[in-house]
Parts: sequence; C-alpha cells; structure tokens
Amino acid sequence: MSERRLETVVLGLDEGGQLFLRAASQIEDFRIQAVADKDANLAERFAGEYKCSAYDDYRQLITGMDAHLGEGEERCLLVAESMHSCEEYVRMAMKKGFNVLKLAPAGRNFEEAAELVRLAEEEDVAFAVANPRRFAGSFMALHKHIEEGRIEDVFLVAGFCSFAGQSRPRWQSDPKLAGGGVLLHNGYGMIDQMMWNFPIPDQVYSLNTNEAVDKQQRLSLTEDTTVLAMKFSDRLVGNLVASGRSSVWPRQEFLKVCGKDKILVVNDTRLTVRDGQGEISEEFAYENEPVDCMREALRDFAGGVLRPEEKKMAGSGRENLKNMAVIEAAYLSARTGTPEEPGKILQKGQFEARNV
Repeated sequence: MSERRLETVVLGLDEGGQLFLRAASQIEDFRIQAVADKDANLAERFAGEYKCSAYDDYRQLITGMDAHLGEGEERCLLVAESMHSCEEYVRMAMKKGFNVLKLAPAGRNFEEAAELVRLAEEEDVAFAVANPRRFAGSFMALHKHIEEGRIEDVFLVAGFCSFAGQSRPRWQSDPKLAGGGVLLHNGYGMIDQMMWNFPIPDQVYSLNTNEAVDKQQRLSLTEDTTVLAMKFSDRLVGNLVASGRSSVWPRQEFLKVCGKDKILVVNDTRLTVRDGQGEISEEFAYENEPVDCMREALRDFAGGVLRPEEKKMAGSGRENLKNMAVIEAAYLSARTGTPEEPGKILQKGQFEARNV
C-alpha cells in the first residue's frame, strides 16, 4: 500500500459529516486533521473523539490547514455542509490544492456544479460526489445484471422514493438557499442510479407540488412531492416519484427495471428477480450498513487521488453533471409545463454529453 495519505478535513458535522468521519477513520488512506461546524461545541466534541483540530469558522479552517500542511502533502476536504453556507470556502479549498469529495447533490443547480468541475480541472485537483448507494451490494448486483445483458429489451425504469417522517431543515424549503426540494436533495441517489445504468434521457417532463395552500405560497417554497417522466428513446421510458409528505407511507426507496421477460426490483438491501409472469425466480439479500457503503465510496475516492494509474474514480464531478442536467431540466419543465431536454443543459459551458 502507498505510504501517501490524504490529510483530511471534514466540513459540516450533521448526520452526513459524522458518517464521513466514521468511515474515513476506518481507512488507512485518510488521516483526519480537522473538523469544522458552525456549532463550536459540536466541533469540539468530535475533535476530541477523533484527536484532531476543531473550527467553527470555515475560512479559518481552510487558511489554517493550508498553513499547517506541507506543500507536498495530498489534501482532502470532505463536504457535508450545505452549499449555501460553504460554497465560497469549497472554492477557496480547491485553489489551495484540496481534493474535494462532496455529499450529493453536486451543487444547488447545474451551473454551480459545472463551475466547481471547471475550477477543479483548472487547479488540477479532484472533485467528486459521494454516491454511497453505488457501493451497496444490491445496486452493484443490479448494475452487473444490466452491464452483462442478463435482462433484455428493457422498456421501463421506475423509481419510487418516500421519505415519510423525515424532517427537512428549514433552509431546504427556500429555493434560493436550497436550489430545489425533494428531487434534488432526496431523489438524487435514485437519479444517479438511473444515469449510472442507462443513457441520459432525451426528454423529461416534471410536475412538482408542495403542501402550501395557495399558488403564491407554493412559488416561494421548494417541492415536497415530484413526479418525473423520462423518455430515453422510442423503446425505453422511465419515471420517478418522490415525496417527503408525512402521509406517504411506508418510508421506502426502490427501483424497478422491466425487460422483455424479466423484472428486477432493487432497494438498499435486496434484489428481486421476477419472470415475465411476475413470479419470483431469484432473490438476493445484502447487509449494507450506511457506514459500509460510505467506506467503499471513500476508498474509491482515495484510490482515484492517490493511485490514479490503478483505478479510475467513480462518481467524478464531471460524471455527476449528467444527474444535474436531468434535475435542472426537470425543474425547467415544471416551470414551462413542457418537456425539456437534459442534453441541451449539458451543452452549457461546453460540457458536451459525449464527454461526460
């Protein structure tokens, strides 16, 4: 194993940041140097647990660690904080040579994500998005089924996400701060699965709503429920339904892939294979704890930074622009009331679809 390590700082200590810490502390490629959160007590608590420095000022975190780390050391910023609170500091970190791994989504909108990709390439640092579900055994098995052609003539891809009982932070209801609602912040992982396994759709059509009682209120809030239809080709269509309403029970997420004589249904712990009549022919169970999937996502990122000649990094920022283009097109469709083309979004900033 290489002796080089990623000198690592974690930005934001909510549930996602704590998951970053737990997973990174179990991998030799990472050496945790500092943690930061606007809650100073929270930062001090986790700094004590992981024997590292604590910050409650994000600018001081970046400048302080830049001064502390040697010029030849590989630097890593794990971002769990919301972008409205830290976007300028993420940019600052890239300019100071930090490789950045961010919790999904890649940005509040396509333009922001594309700018981060451009900056990372200009500064010759890595920018990637953590999509831990790609490393869940069930979804890896689904990908292998599709990649190896074990399901033929796929004609429908259908996703469903219910986040019943999961409270959203107040800022996620503000379009300016959040960029979007459940589609962007909760449905991103399922969009990523679709884009990982299938081409970017030619067209998308989206209907969004929220629990506000009148139209004026609805315009000032992000969506808590969305229905997204996708046309991949004349022979393949898809849809995604996502809702954070407390009345949508049970809480669950799954993806269904329908082919000529086979149906695959996958969630975080199980892959079910059904025949053309809907009868179960095979069923596989997987034990995937969130920290296990995040650990593999971090290993993948570290390998791409430290040993690029051995392994191509999954989930790069550039690759995630496909996800962002679909989501951007969906929000545009919800405003125009007409189908929109994600491929045109990708062409913004000269990010051609064939290069992503």
